[in-house]
Amino acid sequence: MSNWDKEVDILVVGSGAGGLLAGLVGAHNRADVLIVEKADLWGGTSATSGGGIWIPGSDVAKAAGFEDNLDDAFTYLRGLSADNVPDENIRAYVDNAAPMLRWVMANTPVQYMAFPYPDYHAENPGGSAQGYRTHLPMPIDGKPLGKEIRTLRFASPAASLFGYLNWHFSETSELLYRTKGWMKNLVVNMSRYWLDLPFRLTSRKDRRLTLGNALTGGLRMALDKAGVPVWLNTPLSELIRENGRVTGAVVEKDGKPYRIGVRKGVVLAAGGFDKNQTMRDANSPLYPTSRYSGGVTSNTGDAIRAGEAVGANMLNLQSAWAAPVFYVPGEDRGRLCTVERALPGCLMVNQSGKRYLNEAASYHIVGQQMARREAEHHDASPSWMIFDHKYRHQFPMGPLYPLMPTFMHNKGVRSILKQGRSIEELAGKIGIDPAALSATIARFNTHAAKGEDPEFHRGEAAYDKMYGDFRHGPNPCLRPLDKGPFYAMPIYPGDIGTNGGLLTNAKAQVLDDAGAPIPGLYAVGNNAASAMGESYPGAGVTIGPAMTFAYVAARDMTGANA
Repeated sequence: MSNWDKEVDILVVGSGAGGLLAGLVGAHNRADVLIVEKADLWGGTSATSGGGIWIPGSDVAKAAGFEDNLDDAFTYLRGLSADNVPDENIRAYVDNAAPMLRWVMANTPVQYMAFPYPDYHAENPGGSAQGYRTHLPMPIDGKPLGKEIRTLRFASPAASLFGYLNWHFSETSELLYRTKGWMKNLVVNMSRYWLDLPFRLTSRKDRRLTLGNALTGGLRMALDKAGVPVWLNTPLSELIRENGRVTGAVVEKDGKPYRIGVRKGVVLAAGGFDKNQTMRDANSPLYPTSRYSGGVTSNTGDAIRAGEAVGANMLNLQSAWAAPVFYVPGEDRGRLCTVERALPGCLMVNQSGKRYLNEAASYHIVGQQMARREAEHHDASPSWMIFDHKYRHQFPMGPLYPLMPTFMHNKGVRSILKQGRSIEELAGKIGIDPAALSATIARFNTHAAKGEDPEFHRGEAAYDKMYGDFRHGPNPCLRPLDKGPFYAMPIYPGDIGTNGGLLTNAKAQVLDDAGAPIPGLYAVGNNAASAMGESYPGAGVTIGPAMTFAYVAARDMTGANA
């Protein structure tokens, strides 16, 4: 028997949505739970995200009038996921996602709405062009968190307005398209933030939590109510396996080794190896640059390596949640580019001044295509987003806000924005042959004026149209670039996290090289090899499975049926 400094039923490593939920479900099933977090902030990449979850067949979607079919959802996921992902893992996700969401909404302040957000490949068998499988968290008041809101990881710059305002997805769309009442709501939200001075002085945060902050904040409120502690600045050093079973872990607490014994098991939920350059070099040749990852800096693969050290098998370590990203010098991660690419008045070119993809496709597909192009031709990192004067003052482009003059943006943003009075002048500033870029844009403009893209079919798929400008026709994603000055920003093949990791089964148990479960060890989120394989079926298939398998793992550990 080991000499422990502390014993608990369940030790959870990581404080993203998966880790927080695993701890909460365990506590509700009468387990003594401890959550440890490596960083000095809690919430992980989940807190910085949009907080969306992809949930087939939910009660919320049914209430919105969408009758889903779980067999269709399985068919859709199975058709996209890697062949080496077991059917039973995909089936476990499909079958348990809706019960997980029902449990969360019944036992925490977190509430979700089903959103008419098309699946990323809605045209595939089982896909939904209507949407309502993607669910988004509703805003909540962060005041019940008390002093703990100070250490909640804030939304990423790409998911917050002006870098400090928490906005809901629908409010961002309202601002983007200038729908009725947008100016009033902008003023109200900004005023609410600035007038809430006493709270901001003590918390240094916006009291109104949205997106990933609403999800992780609401889960933490429920954890506090259940009396589950979250230890910050407590990295995992190693797992302890005795007589075949994981019986505990060594963490670093107050700068010293601290041995924690577990009676039921350990849940690894500490994120991928986004910021571990050595692991990227060894495993992820298509996505080699940690600087361009949107993951948080503490995601260095510690838990994956700890699992491997006790005999865990690995799967799909080459895989990542690919994405095109803007990189602002001085920032610690890339900024995900989502909506900007689909809006009319812009296009992407490589370093030869040529288009090579459908800019409006899902960020995963665009990120993959950029990475493959760079690997094969070495001319796509960076690529260039080109847009005209009308676009610049109508829509955001990465870190640029149309309501703010260029001089109001920070020095890093200004340094990457290039401007030219003509296409030829702009080409010279970004190192592209002026004749080649002019020819590309002339060809693009000719077709865009008719709402067509015969080369890459931009604006034809349901997902493309999702982020297009519904006010513009005949194609909401296409308009000629015809009014100078013209602008360009570099855009890189990046990711929002790695998603290969420890091999798990349908119960989220970690498996060894023989395919047998390692007793007492579970992995969820980006610590586990994703059930999506190398695909990205829809908005929320990162956090959705993380939470679902956290729910499954905690119930399995506690023998719960409710």
